[in-house]
Amino acid sequence: MNYKHLIIAAYILISVAMPAHAQQNIKAKVALIEIDTRGLRDLHSFNPEDMPVTAITRLELDKLGIYSLIDNYDLEYLYKRDSIKYDKCFSTFCIAEVARKLTCDKVFTGSITKVAERIVINFKVFDSKTNDFDKQIVREFLVLPQSIPTMIRITLNDMYGVANNPDEVNTLTRNFIFDESRNNPYTNRLRADGPRMGVTYFTGPSAELLQKPRKEGGFNAMPVMFQFGYQFEKQYLNQGNFQALFEVCPMLTGLDQGLFIPSLTILNGMRNNQNGWEFAFGPSISLTTKAKGFYDDNNQWHLVEDTMGMLKKPYIESRIDSRGEWALHPSFIFVVGKTFKSGKLNIPVNAYFVPSSEGYRLGISFGFNSRARYENNVIKN
Repeated sequence: MNYKHLIIAAYILISVAMPAHAQQNIKAKVALIEIDTRGLRDLHSFNPEDMPVTAITRLELDKLGIYSLIDNYDLEYLYKRDSIKYDKCFSTFCIAEVARKLTCDKVFTGSITKVAERIVINFKVFDSKTNDFDKQIVREFLVLPQSIPTMIRITLNDMYGVANNPDEVNTLTRNFIFDESRNNPYTNRLRADGPRMGVTYFTGPSAELLQKPRKEGGFNAMPVMFQFGYQFEKQYLNQGNFQALFEVCPMLTGLDQGLFIPSLTILNGMRNNQNGWEFAFGPSISLTTKAKGFYDDNNQWHLVEDTMGMLKKPYIESRIDSRGEWALHPSFIFVVGKTFKSGKLNIPVNAYFVPSSEGYRLGISFGFNSRARYENNVIKN
């Protein structure tokens, strides 16, 4: 008899507990009617047909798996069967009526509009039991219509406590000091082309050679020279906090001391979009005069003609010499710098270092350029 009572008691407990447990796992039945985009009419780059906001919101909400969304085909059937007018249904009274006719637990609605220079997303959930909105969120973004799908996902994640990528959020909510492809979506986002000028300083044997008289192969010049040229810049990657750059910079050096030393530098570098710091490196080729010769036992330089009559032929090599012929002189350069902003004016300041067995070379340069943005081949300053 005791066993029978125990079995009956266990059966009653299971019967009571199971519905409660099952009820906790049942997802709320939600109808997503329409997201209002009338506030985006002034944006020429926004086309509702190309960017179906309601469908995108449904997709992102379905990915979260929080609700049991009523299928679009089911909604269309119910609209026709019960003659439900859902178009432009954004008021509380209209939403309550639709919720009652659809016999759903909740209705998801909202709007995406442009307010001043921001895109504002407002999502809210109407509860049929309380006849009021039980959940709502408002988020502001930069006016970047092409990124509205990402904005929708970020807003929904915030609404339901799902972590977002901080860099992605910053890109769509903060005005970067410099340009980033999503933050400033133009074909050519930053034109840093412009003049460059500065000074370069030679050290070691190179400095000694420059100061020697021309009869000894020197240049009778100081080891500090003025430079000027022009930098051409092309971005090939522009995402997040950084942009990758390809730079070509032709320069002239030494005109202040009667010398003509042309050079061409090709750099590959990275720039920070937020603070303007950058670094780059690459080859540099200069055109200078070189001559063939040799060093004697006292480490003195002689031209190859001085080997006439010598019994033991010395090792012949090529060296920079004012008495020689024009030749290419390769080197490698490392650059670090920062671009300062003043309105639409960019002022890049760079320091560079050129390692060499003939003596290190150091330099500093600066320039200026205006920031130009292009959209549909129309310049917008």
